[in-house]
Amino acid sequence: MEINAVDIKFETEIKDKINQKTKPVGSLGQIEDIALQLASIQSNKAGKLISNITINKPVAIIFAGEHGISEEGISIAPSCVTRQMVQTFLTGNAAINCFCTANNIDLKIVDAGIVEPITKDYPNLINMRLGAGTKNFVNESAMTDEQVELGLSYGEQVVTPIIENGTNLLIFGEMGIGNTSSATAITSRLIFADVDLCVGVGTGITAEQLFKKKSLIEKALKRFSSNAPLTVLKEVGGFEIVEMTGAILAAAKAGVSILVDGFIVSTAALLACRINNNVRDYLIFAHESDEFGHQLLLAHLKAKPLLNLGLRLGEGTGAAIALPLLKSAAAFYNNMASFEDAGVTI
Repeated sequence: MEINAVDIKFETEIKDKINQKTKPVGSLGQIEDIALQLASIQSNKAGKLISNITINKPVAIIFAGEHGISEEGISIAPSCVTRQMVQTFLTGNAAINCFCTANNIDLKIVDAGIVEPITKDYPNLINMRLGAGTKNFVNESAMTDEQVELGLSYGEQVVTPIIENGTNLLIFGEMGIGNTSSATAITSRLIFADVDLCVGVGTGITAEQLFKKKSLIEKALKRFSSNAPLTVLKEVGGFEIVEMTGAILAAAKAGVSILVDGFIVSTAALLACRINNNVRDYLIFAHESDEFGHQLLLAHLKAKPLLNLGLRLGEGTGAAIALPLLKSAAAFYNNMASFEDAGVTI
């Protein structure tokens, strides 16, 4: 997939516009960084320096899939909760629904491979099933090569019509009991960090479960030696993670900004960057979660997350909460007077 890097040819002019606003240089901190990134992405897509940053029709997409490793009892809930939560998303009663409503974000749910599919029709449900959950990656590959390739394609198929409808900012979220185990295994292998450092309590497991989780992930990583992203996805990935990876690649190819949520989504972002490093230019990291593996991953990608609120829910909630910061960055870039306009001398 051909993905263009964000060219720095407009950077000097964008920085000059930001620095000429009626404020001390750099005094808006990361809000200025976000304005620079958004303006650079949108100027590159337009092929000229844009006068205004736009945030058009933001959409959050939750990818849901079940994990074979959940049968090991290393999560706070059984795998059936994945489907139950998907049902809650569809009926509009979960945390992500609240935050999307509060921030005027459209919400889509993708069944990437929960065990029992939702048979009732919902306008915001997208069926991109790769199977009824992955295999238990402790003892065998989580999925096949064919499922990896199809999953990347499915992710592209999900976002393409949304982007064609005018969306220029995408938020990705996930649901899948056991997916912090996948995220930990992927992160450990791709950034060459010990499982001990990457593993965490997820949404709140016991010390005994944490020890077991660590041991099982270490056992899984001993099965294979490759750090090639597609192989890592095949061996220890999740259906929702592979489809998110494909979606991130497609969004970057289209020149669309991507607001990255927590540990699981950041894992998909890391995979996408390993497939094509130019993806990194389009990623805005919403928050730093309590998972130490996520903190290591963010440091590896040289990311500066916007928020640190102790979040560890997933669903895309951290990204939805962070969206107003992007809107604020656009507002000051577009509307704040320059020293010359305001007649202010310093």
